[in-house]
Amino acid sequence: MGVEHGGKTYRIRAKKVRTLLTVLALHAGRTVSWDTLVTELWPDKDLANSRNALHANTVRLRKLLESWELDEHPNDVVVTANNSYLLALPPESTDAARFLRLASQGSELLREDPARAGQVLNEALRLWRGPALLDAGEGLLCRSTAAQLEERLMTLREDLVMVKLHTGGEREVIADLQELVVAHPGRERFSEQLMIALYRCGRQSEALAVYQRTRAWLVNELGLDVGRSLRELYQSVLAQDPVLDARA
Repeated sequence: MGVEHGGKTYRIRAKKVRTLLTVLALHAGRTVSWDTLVTELWPDKDLANSRNALHANTVRLRKLLESWELDEHPNDVVVTANNSYLLALPPESTDAARFLRLASQGSELLREDPARAGQVLNEALRLWRGPALLDAGEGLLCRSTAAQLEERLMTLREDLVMVKLHTGGEREVIADLQELVVAHPGRERFSEQLMIALYRCGRQSEALAVYQRTRAWLVNELGLDVGRSLRELYQSVLAQDPVLDARA
């Protein structure tokens, strides 16, 4: 968790201040109630003086922003409003919001303009700085948001592979897909994409082997069989269905 301004990146060492800014940033431009903030900062404690403790960390955050000599006055950035607080910045000021917007735009462009979709999706990927909301806190909001962002990263990677499959770049994605299948063996979509890429490169037996490994992992680890989509793809590869070579 950090703040970028004027070409510099500022890190926040104090854990509670870091969590406070994270929660406010996730709601940039919107108020966050003090009880929501207290729950996020102290998820396992019931503080008798929670309002004072929250106020103290807000003061620390404002002093930190002031020490960075940002253009805005700290009191104009972190605003107190009744029983809530507000980070007075537009949502697009956070990498998370920009990432989600670009990922969504890229997905929408995928069928109509794969090349443009690839540009937008890669722009979103460049915003990714490692595990989502690392060291942001253990509160439910931070943890659930981090999980949502990580899941969106996985679908973005799937979309980037689809860009290559739409534009004849099968050979370029095989190595990356092999790593993704090993790292996420239960994510059948990666297995499907790897099977298609291998098949189009004349590696039918390897494509069938991907199916067998994925199915074995699901049965042994989860007690589940593969889904309908992967099962039908397996049959198509066996039958050398011409539709597998279609770019659409």
